Amino acid sequence: MNAAPKAPRAKQPVPIYLLRIELEHLEPTVWRRVLVPASIKLPQLHVTILRAMGWEGGHMHEFVIGHTHYGEPDPDNPYEDPPLTNEARVTLEKALGGLKTLRYVYDFGDDWEHKVKVEKILPPAPGMHLPHCVAGENACPPEDVGGVPGYLEFLEAIADPTHSEHKTLTKWIGRSFDPTEFDIDAVNEIFAEFKLR
Repeated sequence: MNAAPKAPRAKQPVPIYLLRIELEHLEPTVWRRVLVPASIKLPQLHVTILRAMGWEGGHMHEFVIGHTHYGEPDPDNPYEDPPLTNEARVTLEKALGGLKTLRYVYDFGDDWEHKVKVEKILPPAPGMHLPHCVAGENACPPEDVGGVPGYLEFLEAIADPTHSEHKTLTKWIGRSFDPTEFDIDAVNEIFAEFKLR
């Protein structure tokens, strides 16, 4: 007698983390508050942080949680120091292991450091689309601007038409740039297309 095939297990509801993501070493602070499922995998969290902050992507990144560094190991460099744990299948909940904060570093050239803190753990909310941005302030610096020092020089130059780099940097950015601007609706429009598994 053949056994009946097992029905697929229904997904268990998971808690929701309210994260505060803050770009370090800048004043005024560039920050976002984002809701994510505790089960979000680190590669998905990477994209969530990129889009919430306003980064375009295309640069290397890593998460530093406790003493462990997570990212995409380079198969051509098995001797990375510190060693990089493959992030591919790791959930945020598992990586945190009870911790409440982590560091996220984006673009090893510009070295953008973000402090990410679990501010609250909320009960599951079946049917709620995640991720979802609930607050934030100030514009993300442009990609490839040269890290914090380059960004500060960029702001000084574009604000002063008499600055020697004003024309060059205005042309380079190719659009108006308001460092105080943040459009939460635009972020959530992007998030609406996310399908977390």
